[in-house]
Amino acid sequence: MATDRDEQQRQQQELDEIRRSFAEMGARMGSLFDPAETDEHHGGTPPPVLPPAPPVERRRPSWQLVAGAVVLLLVGTVLGWALSPGDSDSPSPAAAPTTQVVSTTTAEPTPPRPVVSVPEQCVETAELGDEVISRLTRNVRDERLFLALRDYTIASQACRREASP
Repeated sequence: MATDRDEQQRQQQELDEIRRSFAEMGARMGSLFDPAETDEHHGGTPPPVLPPAPPVERRRPSWQLVAGAVVLLLVGTVLGWALSPGDSDSPSPAAAPTTQVVSTTTAEPTPPRPVVSVPEQCVETAELGDEVISRLTRNVRDERLFLALRDYTIASQACRREASP
């Protein structure tokens, strides 16, 4: 029982010390919640008064600046159009000859292009892969997805075997 009373006294002393510390700090700093006291009470000189800030005027950009921006935009557009690669359907007049000259010499025959063939297993693999991706994007995650993924894996292995030399 004596221990509880000693503990209570110690806590009360700590509390009093904290209150005293806050009171001293408040006296030095002043309260942030109380209205500020006027300088008449302290007998000091009033703080210097700053002149009011001049009003901010928003100026419109000068016509020269606007005209310069428009000219730059137009020059950039024309240069972009003129320097773009010739992807248009009709050939440009400078590149197209006005007369065609037919050469009488025989040109070397071009070698035949190799015919690219894809094994049937690879085509099936691509179709099954599309099906799996479709089911995943539609959030269909059931037995059909499992079967499609299994079939895709088997077809992918067969495609690798068929395509490897």
